[in-house]
Amino acid sequence: MFEPQKEDSKSIKEILEAVYNLLEEKGYKPVNQIIGYILSDDPTYITSHGNARNIIRQIDRDDLLEELLEFYLKENKIK
Repeated sequence: MFEPQKEDSKSIKEILEAVYNLLEEKGYKPVNQIIGYILSDDPTYITSHGNARNIIRQIDRDDLLEELLEFYLKENKIK
């Protein structure tokens, strides 16, 4: 059954953008770190700087992966 998002909840895009920026601030390669997190479920791939580790854990990894794949397919006119 469909459940509307709470007003204070952030979208996957907003969460990913925030975590990406925090990783970049600390000098990490955000794409590599986020991929490591998605593949391993090891939160230490994400810095604790700016609470990034807790921020990214607000999203289920499967939902994140699905969103990324859907976006890729749409942007490349595959779907």
